[in-house]
Amino acid sequence: MSRAEHRSGHPGLDDLLARPLLETLWRRRTHRVSRGASVPAGSMSHRSTHSPQPLSELEEAVLIALTGATGLTMPDRPFDDPRDGKPIMAKPNLTMAGRTAGSPDNAQGTHFFMINDSGTYYLRKLEPAPHEPFDAATLVARAHRAKVRILDHRLDVAEGMRDFPAYLDSNRFLSNLPGSTLFLPVVDLSHQYVNALMYLLTQPDGARPTFVDDRNFYRVAGVRKWVRNGFLNGDLKLPLGALGPMRTQIEADLLLQNLMLTAEGMGLGAWIHASINPQIALGDPKFSKAYGRMLGFTFVTPRWRLADVWRWHVPLPRYANLRSHPVGLTSPEGEPLIEAACPPAHPSMSAAVDAIIEAKFGPGGTYTDKEVFTRIYKEDYGQRYLAEASEYESRVIDCARDVCEYVIGTHRRFPAHTDAIHVPGVWLQAHHVEEEYYDRFFVNGLTPAHREHTGVWDG
Repeated sequence: MSRAEHRSGHPGLDDLLARPLLETLWRRRTHRVSRGASVPAGSMSHRSTHSPQPLSELEEAVLIALTGATGLTMPDRPFDDPRDGKPIMAKPNLTMAGRTAGSPDNAQGTHFFMINDSGTYYLRKLEPAPHEPFDAATLVARAHRAKVRILDHRLDVAEGMRDFPAYLDSNRFLSNLPGSTLFLPVVDLSHQYVNALMYLLTQPDGARPTFVDDRNFYRVAGVRKWVRNGFLNGDLKLPLGALGPMRTQIEADLLLQNLMLTAEGMGLGAWIHASINPQIALGDPKFSKAYGRMLGFTFVTPRWRLADVWRWHVPLPRYANLRSHPVGLTSPEGEPLIEAACPPAHPSMSAAVDAIIEAKFGPGGTYTDKEVFTRIYKEDYGQRYLAEASEYESRVIDCARDVCEYVIGTHRRFPAHTDAIHVPGVWLQAHHVEEEYYDRFFVNGLTPAHREHTGVWDG
Protein backbone atom coordinates (compact mmCIF):
# COMPACT_ATOMS: atom_id res chain seq x y z
CA MET A 1 0.00 0.00 0.00
CA SER A 2 1.46 3.36 -0.97
CA ARG A 3 1.73 6.29 1.40
CA ALA A 4 -0.96 8.11 -0.54
CA GLU A 5 -3.47 5.38 0.35
CA HIS A 6 -3.15 5.99 4.12
CA ARG A 7 -5.55 8.66 5.32
CA SER A 8 -5.99 8.84 9.08
CA GLY A 9 -6.59 12.58 9.18
CA HIS A 10 -3.22 13.31 10.79
CA PRO A 11 0.09 13.60 8.88
CA GLY A 12 2.06 11.85 11.62
CA LEU A 13 -0.28 8.86 11.70
CA ASP A 14 -0.30 8.72 7.91
CA ASP A 15 3.49 8.66 7.89
CA LEU A 16 3.61 5.91 10.53
CA LEU A 17 1.04 3.75 8.73
CA ALA A 18 2.95 4.01 5.47
CA ARG A 19 6.46 3.46 6.85
CA PRO A 20 7.70 -0.06 5.98
CA LEU A 21 8.15 -2.34 8.99
CA LEU A 22 11.38 -3.82 7.66
CA GLU A 23 12.86 -0.35 7.21
CA THR A 24 12.06 0.48 10.83
CA LEU A 25 13.38 -2.84 12.06
CA TRP A 26 16.59 -2.57 10.04
CA ARG A 27 17.36 0.98 11.15
CA ARG A 28 16.32 0.48 14.78
CA ARG A 29 18.94 1.72 17.22
CA THR A 30 18.74 2.88 20.81
CA HIS A 31 18.62 6.66 21.19
CA ARG A 32 19.22 7.40 24.86
CA VAL A 33 19.63 11.17 24.73
CA SER A 34 16.38 13.11 24.92
CA ARG A 35 15.75 16.66 23.83
CA GLY A 36 17.03 19.01 26.51
CA ALA A 37 19.44 16.47 28.03
CA SER A 38 23.15 17.14 28.39
CA VAL A 39 25.86 14.48 28.22
CA PRO A 40 29.12 14.85 30.20
CA ALA A 41 31.51 12.65 28.19
CA GLY A 42 34.95 14.23 28.11
CA SER A 43 35.78 15.57 24.66
CA MET A 44 32.39 14.27 23.45
CA SER A 45 30.41 16.25 26.00
CA HIS A 46 27.22 17.91 24.85
CA ARG A 47 25.20 20.64 26.54
CA SER A 48 21.69 21.07 25.16
CA THR A 49 20.34 24.50 24.35
CA HIS A 50 16.76 23.18 24.29
CA SER A 51 14.11 22.74 26.92
CA PRO A 52 12.69 19.23 27.37
CA GLN A 53 9.85 18.54 24.92
CA PRO A 54 7.22 16.12 26.27
CA LEU A 55 5.41 13.79 23.90
CA SER A 56 2.13 15.12 22.60
CA GLU A 57 -1.18 13.64 23.69
CA LEU A 58 -1.48 11.83 20.35
CA GLU A 59 2.07 10.49 20.41
CA GLU A 60 1.43 8.96 23.82
CA ALA A 61 -1.97 7.68 22.71
CA VAL A 62 -0.40 5.70 19.86
CA LEU A 63 1.97 4.00 22.30
CA ILE A 64 -0.81 3.38 24.81
CA ALA A 65 -2.79 1.66 22.05
CA LEU A 66 0.14 -0.71 21.51
CA THR A 67 -0.21 -2.01 25.08
CA GLY A 68 -3.91 -2.81 24.81
CA ALA A 69 -6.36 -5.14 23.10
CA THR A 70 -6.56 -5.02 19.32
CA GLY A 71 -9.13 -7.68 18.46
CA LEU A 72 -9.90 -11.33 19.20
CA THR A 73 -7.72 -14.44 19.14
CA MET A 74 -8.40 -17.62 17.16
CA PRO A 75 -8.58 -21.06 18.81
CA ASP A 76 -6.73 -22.70 15.90
CA ARG A 77 -5.78 -25.90 17.71
CA PRO A 78 -6.70 -29.60 17.46
CA PHE A 79 -9.48 -31.06 19.58
CA ASP A 80 -8.38 -34.71 19.34
CA ASP A 81 -5.14 -36.61 19.76
CA PRO A 82 -4.20 -37.71 16.21
CA ARG A 83 -2.58 -40.86 17.60
CA ASP A 84 -5.71 -42.39 19.10
CA GLY A 85 -8.57 -39.95 18.52
CA LYS A 86 -9.04 -39.23 22.23
CA PRO A 87 -10.22 -35.70 23.10
CA ILE A 88 -7.54 -33.29 24.28
CA MET A 89 -7.92 -30.08 26.26
CA ALA A 90 -8.67 -27.36 23.71
CA LYS A 91 -9.82 -24.48 25.91
CA PRO A 92 -6.68 -23.29 27.71
CA ASN A 93 -7.06 -19.53 27.15
CA LEU A 94 -7.81 -17.24 30.05
CA THR A 95 -9.14 -14.58 27.69
CA MET A 96 -10.04 -14.29 24.01
CA ALA A 97 -9.00 -10.66 23.61
CA GLY A 98 -6.08 -10.30 21.21
CA ARG A 99 -3.08 -8.07 21.84
CA THR A 100 -0.12 -6.88 19.78
CA ALA A 101 1.94 -9.67 21.37
CA GLY A 102 1.07 -13.22 22.28
CA SER A 103 1.20 -14.71 25.76
CA PRO A 104 1.02 -18.27 27.13
CA ASP A 105 -2.61 -19.41 27.04
CA ASN A 106 -3.44 -15.81 26.18
CA ALA A 107 -3.17 -15.07 29.89
CA GLN A 108 -2.35 -11.40 29.22
CA GLY A 109 -0.90 -10.97 32.68
CA THR A 110 1.05 -7.86 31.69
CA HIS A 111 -0.14 -4.55 33.10
CA PHE A 112 1.46 -1.25 32.13
CA PHE A 113 2.14 1.95 34.00
CA MET A 114 2.84 5.16 32.07
CA ILE A 115 5.04 7.82 33.63
CA ASN A 116 5.38 11.39 32.36
CA ASP A 117 5.67 14.97 33.59
CA SER A 118 1.99 15.12 34.58
CA GLY A 119 1.97 12.02 36.77
CA THR A 120 2.07 8.24 36.95
CA TYR A 121 -0.81 6.29 35.42
CA TYR A 122 -2.06 2.73 35.46
CA LEU A 123 -3.24 1.77 31.98
CA ARG A 124 -6.57 0.03 32.23
CA LYS A 125 -7.19 -2.82 29.76
CA LEU A 126 -10.06 -1.78 27.50
CA GLU A 127 -12.34 -4.05 25.52
CA PRO A 128 -11.04 -4.73 22.00
CA ALA A 129 -12.50 -2.46 19.36
CA PRO A 130 -11.03 -3.72 16.07
CA HIS A 131 -13.50 -1.78 13.92
CA GLU A 132 -12.83 1.62 15.44
CA PRO A 133 -10.91 3.91 13.09
CA PHE A 134 -7.19 4.34 13.65
CA ASP A 135 -7.37 8.10 13.82
CA ALA A 136 -6.23 10.79 16.21
CA ALA A 137 -9.58 11.40 17.89
CA THR A 138 -10.23 7.69 18.55
CA LEU A 139 -6.72 7.01 19.83
CA VAL A 140 -6.77 9.97 22.20
CA ALA A 141 -10.26 9.09 23.47
CA ARG A 142 -9.23 5.49 24.21
CA ALA A 143 -6.06 6.72 25.93
CA HIS A 144 -8.18 8.92 28.21
CA ARG A 145 -10.36 5.94 29.11
CA ALA A 146 -7.34 3.75 29.80
CA LYS A 147 -5.44 6.08 32.12
CA VAL A 148 -5.96 5.82 35.88
CA ARG A 149 -3.89 8.35 37.76
CA ILE A 150 -1.95 6.71 40.58
CA LEU A 151 0.43 9.55 41.46
CA ASP A 152 0.25 13.26 40.69
CA HIS A 153 3.96 13.25 39.92
CA ARG A 154 6.56 11.31 37.98
CA LEU A 155 7.41 8.02 39.70
CA ASP A 156 10.95 8.54 40.95
CA VAL A 157 13.13 8.45 44.03
CA ALA A 158 13.96 11.60 45.97
CA GLU A 159 16.61 14.03 44.78
CA GLY A 160 20.09 12.72 45.49
CA MET A 161 18.98 9.04 45.77
CA ARG A 162 19.45 7.98 42.16
CA ASP A 163 22.45 5.78 42.93
CA PHE A 164 22.25 1.98 43.23
CA PRO A 165 20.04 0.23 44.29
CA ALA A 166 17.48 2.68 42.91
CA TYR A 167 19.11 3.11 39.49
CA LEU A 168 21.74 1.07 37.69
CA ASP A 169 25.03 2.56 36.50
CA SER A 170 24.87 5.39 33.92
CA ASN A 171 21.12 4.95 33.39
CA ARG A 172 20.49 7.37 36.25
CA PHE A 173 21.76 10.29 34.16
CA LEU A 174 19.48 9.76 31.15
CA SER A 175 16.53 7.71 32.42
CA ASN A 176 13.19 9.13 33.54
CA LEU A 177 14.15 12.73 32.76
CA PRO A 178 11.70 15.64 32.33
CA GLY A 179 10.01 15.42 28.94
CA SER A 180 10.30 11.64 28.72
CA THR A 181 7.43 9.13 28.79
CA LEU A 182 8.06 5.69 30.26
CA PHE A 183 6.12 2.45 30.05
CA LEU A 184 6.71 0.10 32.98
CA PRO A 185 5.41 -3.50 32.66
CA VAL A 186 4.22 -5.42 35.72
CA VAL A 187 3.12 -9.03 35.24
CA ASP A 188 0.49 -10.86 37.27
CA LEU A 189 1.78 -14.43 37.20
CA SER A 190 -0.75 -15.92 39.58
CA HIS A 191 -3.74 -16.58 37.31
CA GLN A 192 -1.65 -18.27 34.64
CA TYR A 193 0.31 -20.17 37.30
CA VAL A 194 -2.91 -21.91 38.32
CA ASN A 195 -4.15 -22.25 34.74
CA ALA A 196 -0.84 -23.73 33.57
CA LEU A 197 -0.85 -26.25 36.43
CA MET A 198 -4.20 -27.48 35.15
CA TYR A 199 -2.97 -27.52 31.57
CA LEU A 200 -0.01 -29.70 32.59
CA LEU A 201 -2.48 -32.07 34.22
CA THR A 202 -4.38 -32.58 30.95
CA GLN A 203 -1.52 -34.61 29.50
CA PRO A 204 -2.23 -38.25 28.51
CA ASP A 205 -2.00 -41.13 30.97
CA GLY A 206 1.62 -41.69 31.94
CA ALA A 207 2.64 -38.15 30.93
CA ARG A 208 1.11 -36.22 33.83
CA PRO A 209 3.98 -35.16 36.10
CA THR A 210 4.25 -35.53 39.84
CA PHE A 211 4.96 -32.12 41.38
CA VAL A 212 7.71 -32.14 43.98
CA ASP A 213 8.91 -29.32 46.19
CA ASP A 214 12.57 -28.46 45.67
CA ARG A 215 12.36 -26.12 48.69
CA ASN A 216 11.19 -28.95 50.93
CA PHE A 217 13.59 -31.82 50.29
CA TYR A 218 11.85 -32.68 47.00
CA ARG A 219 8.87 -34.09 48.82
CA VAL A 220 5.66 -34.71 46.89
CA ALA A 221 3.80 -31.39 46.70
CA GLY A 222 0.37 -32.34 48.01
CA VAL A 223 -0.35 -34.93 45.31
CA ARG A 224 0.47 -38.22 47.03
CA LYS A 225 -3.06 -39.60 46.57
CA TRP A 226 -2.93 -38.71 42.87
CA VAL A 227 0.24 -40.76 42.48
CA ARG A 228 -1.31 -43.68 44.34
CA ASN A 229 -4.45 -43.72 42.22
CA GLY A 230 -2.40 -43.58 39.02
CA PHE A 231 -3.54 -40.16 37.82
CA LEU A 232 0.04 -38.87 38.06
CA ASN A 233 3.20 -40.64 36.96
CA GLY A 234 5.31 -41.07 40.08
CA ASP A 235 8.44 -41.57 37.98
CA LEU A 236 7.98 -38.28 36.12
CA LYS A 237 8.89 -35.66 38.69
CA LEU A 238 8.61 -31.92 38.11
CA PRO A 239 10.06 -29.54 40.75
CA LEU A 240 7.90 -26.53 41.50
CA GLY A 241 10.97 -24.32 41.26
CA ALA A 242 11.56 -25.47 37.69
CA LEU A 243 8.17 -24.08 36.70
CA GLY A 244 9.38 -20.55 37.48
CA PRO A 245 6.98 -17.88 36.22
CA MET A 246 5.37 -20.33 33.73
CA ARG A 247 6.78 -18.18 30.87
CA THR A 248 4.04 -15.66 31.55
CA GLN A 249 6.59 -12.83 31.73
CA ILE A 250 7.55 -13.31 28.05
CA GLU A 251 4.53 -11.29 26.92
CA ALA A 252 5.98 -8.16 28.58
CA ASP A 253 9.23 -8.49 26.62
CA LEU A 254 7.38 -8.82 23.32
CA LEU A 255 5.16 -5.83 24.07
CA LEU A 256 8.17 -3.69 24.93
CA GLN A 257 9.76 -4.61 21.60
CA ASN A 258 6.56 -3.62 19.79
CA LEU A 259 6.56 -0.30 21.62
CA MET A 260 10.19 0.31 20.72
CA LEU A 261 9.66 -0.41 17.02
CA THR A 262 6.57 1.79 16.89
CA ALA A 263 8.32 4.68 18.63
CA GLU A 264 11.23 4.27 16.22
CA GLY A 265 8.82 4.36 13.28
CA MET A 266 7.33 7.56 14.66
CA GLY A 267 10.77 9.18 14.74
CA LEU A 268 11.00 9.24 18.52
CA GLY A 269 13.91 8.13 20.63
CA ALA A 270 13.21 4.75 22.21
CA TRP A 271 15.18 2.97 24.87
CA ILE A 272 14.56 -0.27 26.76
CA HIS A 273 16.71 -0.33 29.88
CA ALA A 274 16.80 -1.12 33.60
CA SER A 275 13.95 0.50 35.47
CA ILE A 276 13.97 1.79 39.00
CA ASN A 277 14.67 -1.23 41.20
CA PRO A 278 11.39 -3.19 41.02
CA GLN A 279 11.12 -3.68 44.78
CA ILE A 280 11.58 0.05 45.31
CA ALA A 281 9.13 0.97 42.54
CA LEU A 282 6.34 -1.22 43.89
CA GLY A 283 6.84 -0.22 47.52
CA ASP A 284 8.38 -3.35 49.02
CA PRO A 285 8.47 -2.98 52.84
CA LYS A 286 12.21 -3.67 52.79
CA PHE A 287 12.71 -0.37 50.95
CA SER A 288 9.66 1.75 51.74
CA LYS A 289 11.18 3.39 54.82
CA ALA A 290 14.00 4.81 52.71
CA TYR A 291 12.14 5.46 49.45
CA GLY A 292 8.47 5.76 50.37
CA ARG A 293 5.42 3.85 49.17
CA MET A 294 6.09 4.61 45.48
CA LEU A 295 3.37 2.79 43.45
CA GLY A 296 1.85 1.51 46.69
CA PHE A 297 1.33 -2.18 45.92
CA THR A 298 -0.08 -4.43 48.62
CA PHE A 299 2.57 -6.85 49.90
CA VAL A 300 2.14 -10.10 51.79
CA THR A 301 4.83 -11.09 54.29
CA PRO A 302 4.55 -14.75 55.37
CA ARG A 303 4.78 -15.34 59.10
CA TRP A 304 8.18 -16.81 59.92
CA ARG A 305 8.46 -20.46 60.89
CA LEU A 306 11.48 -22.49 61.92
CA ALA A 307 11.34 -24.44 58.65
CA ASP A 308 12.04 -21.19 56.79
CA VAL A 309 15.66 -21.49 57.96
CA TRP A 310 16.39 -24.43 55.67
CA ARG A 311 13.65 -23.89 53.09
CA TRP A 312 14.33 -20.21 52.38
CA HIS A 313 17.46 -19.38 54.40
CA VAL A 314 15.57 -16.87 56.54
CA PRO A 315 17.36 -17.18 59.90
CA LEU A 316 15.15 -15.18 62.29
CA PRO A 317 11.62 -13.71 62.46
CA ARG A 318 12.95 -10.15 62.03
CA TYR A 319 14.05 -11.09 58.51
CA ALA A 320 10.63 -12.42 57.48
CA ASN A 321 10.16 -9.58 54.99
CA LEU A 322 12.84 -11.14 52.81
CA ARG A 323 9.93 -13.24 51.50
CA SER A 324 7.48 -10.38 51.04
CA HIS A 325 5.86 -10.29 47.62
CA PRO A 326 3.34 -8.00 45.88
CA VAL A 327 -0.21 -9.30 45.49
CA GLY A 328 -2.28 -6.34 44.32
CA LEU A 329 -2.84 -2.66 43.66
CA THR A 330 -5.74 -0.38 44.50
CA SER A 331 -6.37 3.03 42.94
CA PRO A 332 -6.37 6.14 45.15
CA GLU A 333 -10.19 5.98 44.95
CA GLY A 334 -10.23 2.41 46.25
CA GLU A 335 -10.79 0.57 42.95
CA PRO A 336 -8.97 -2.79 42.73
CA LEU A 337 -6.71 -2.51 39.66
CA ILE A 338 -4.60 -5.67 40.03
CA GLU A 339 -5.61 -8.64 42.19
CA ALA A 340 -3.47 -11.77 42.33
CA ALA A 341 -5.20 -15.14 42.44
CA CYS A 342 -4.30 -15.80 46.06
CA PRO A 343 -5.10 -14.44 49.52
CA PRO A 344 -6.02 -11.76 50.49
CA ALA A 345 -8.10 -11.35 47.31
CA HIS A 346 -9.46 -14.87 47.96
CA PRO A 347 -10.09 -16.56 51.31
CA SER A 348 -8.13 -19.67 50.28
CA MET A 349 -6.30 -21.13 47.32
CA SER A 350 -9.21 -23.48 46.69
CA ALA A 351 -11.39 -20.41 46.31
CA ALA A 352 -8.83 -18.84 43.98
CA VAL A 353 -8.80 -21.94 41.75
CA ASP A 354 -12.59 -21.97 41.72
CA ALA A 355 -12.65 -18.29 40.73
CA ILE A 356 -10.36 -18.98 37.75
CA ILE A 357 -12.57 -21.87 36.65
CA GLU A 358 -15.65 -19.68 37.04
CA ALA A 359 -14.06 -16.90 34.97
CA LYS A 360 -13.39 -19.39 32.17
CA PHE A 361 -16.46 -21.63 32.22
CA GLY A 362 -19.03 -19.98 34.48
CA PRO A 363 -21.86 -17.60 33.47
CA GLY A 364 -20.43 -14.81 31.36
CA GLY A 365 -17.04 -16.52 31.33
CA THR A 366 -14.49 -16.79 28.53
CA TYR A 367 -16.04 -19.95 27.08
CA THR A 368 -19.72 -19.21 27.75
CA ASP A 369 -19.93 -15.91 25.90
CA LYS A 370 -21.30 -17.25 22.62
CA GLU A 371 -21.44 -13.80 21.03
CA VAL A 372 -17.64 -13.49 21.20
CA PHE A 373 -17.20 -16.71 19.24
CA THR A 374 -19.63 -15.58 16.55
CA ARG A 375 -17.17 -12.73 15.93
CA ILE A 376 -14.18 -15.08 15.82
CA TYR A 377 -15.55 -17.81 13.55
CA LYS A 378 -17.50 -17.77 10.30
CA GLU A 379 -20.96 -19.34 9.97
CA ASP A 380 -21.77 -21.58 12.97
CA TYR A 381 -18.23 -22.79 13.61
CA GLY A 382 -17.99 -20.82 16.84
CA GLN A 383 -20.86 -22.76 18.39
CA ARG A 384 -19.37 -25.99 17.08
CA TYR A 385 -16.09 -25.15 18.79
CA LEU A 386 -17.81 -24.44 22.10
CA ALA A 387 -19.74 -27.73 21.88
CA GLU A 388 -16.93 -29.99 20.63
CA ALA A 389 -13.75 -28.71 22.29
CA SER A 390 -12.96 -30.33 25.65
CA GLU A 391 -12.65 -28.56 28.99
CA TYR A 392 -10.86 -29.50 32.21
CA GLU A 393 -12.15 -32.69 33.77
CA SER A 394 -12.87 -32.68 37.51
CA ARG A 395 -9.71 -34.66 38.42
CA VAL A 396 -7.56 -31.97 36.81
CA ILE A 397 -9.21 -29.21 38.84
CA ASP A 398 -9.13 -31.19 42.08
CA CYS A 399 -5.46 -32.10 41.67
CA ALA A 400 -4.47 -28.51 40.88
CA ARG A 401 -6.44 -27.37 43.93
CA ASP A 402 -4.43 -29.79 46.10
CA VAL A 403 -1.12 -28.46 44.73
CA CYS A 404 -2.13 -24.86 45.39
CA GLU A 405 -3.31 -25.63 48.92
CA TYR A 406 -0.04 -27.45 49.58
CA VAL A 407 2.00 -24.46 48.43
CA ILE A 408 0.25 -21.91 50.63
CA GLY A 409 -0.01 -24.30 53.57
CA THR A 410 3.69 -25.15 53.44
CA HIS A 411 5.18 -21.80 52.46
CA ARG A 412 2.52 -19.29 53.67
CA ARG A 413 2.32 -17.55 50.29
CA PHE A 414 1.27 -18.34 46.73
CA PRO A 415 3.14 -18.86 44.55
CA ALA A 416 6.12 -19.73 46.74
CA HIS A 417 8.84 -20.32 44.16
CA THR A 418 8.14 -17.12 42.24
CA ASP A 419 6.28 -13.91 43.08
CA ALA A 420 2.57 -13.50 42.43
CA ILE A 421 3.33 -10.23 40.64
CA HIS A 422 6.57 -10.10 38.71
CA VAL A 423 8.37 -6.99 37.50
CA PRO A 424 10.78 -7.70 34.62
CA GLY A 425 12.96 -4.83 35.84
CA VAL A 426 13.04 -2.96 32.53
CA TRP A 427 10.97 -0.15 31.09
CA LEU A 428 10.75 1.68 27.78
CA GLN A 429 11.48 5.37 27.54
CA ALA A 430 10.17 7.33 24.57
CA HIS A 431 11.23 10.91 23.95
CA HIS A 432 12.07 13.50 21.34
CA VAL A 433 15.72 13.09 20.45
CA GLU A 434 18.45 15.67 20.91
CA GLU A 435 19.19 15.94 17.20
CA GLU A 436 22.28 18.15 17.47
CA TYR A 437 24.00 15.56 19.66
CA TYR A 438 23.49 12.72 17.19
CA ASP A 439 24.37 14.87 14.18
CA ARG A 440 27.60 16.04 15.77
CA PHE A 441 29.05 12.72 16.92
CA PHE A 442 27.59 9.85 14.87
CA VAL A 443 27.75 8.81 11.22
CA ASN A 444 24.21 7.43 11.06
CA GLY A 445 22.84 8.86 14.26
CA LEU A 446 19.35 9.66 12.98
CA THR A 447 16.95 8.03 10.58
CA PRO A 448 14.67 9.81 8.08
CA ALA A 449 11.83 9.24 10.58
CA HIS A 450 13.70 11.23 13.23
CA ARG A 451 14.52 14.06 10.83
CA GLU A 452 10.94 14.25 9.56
CA HIS A 453 9.29 13.89 12.96
CA THR A 454 8.81 17.55 13.79
CA GLY A 455 7.26 18.31 10.43
CA VAL A 456 4.73 15.48 10.44
CA TRP A 457 3.94 15.14 14.16
CA ASP A 458 4.62 18.51 15.76
CA GLY A 459 4.47 20.92 12.84
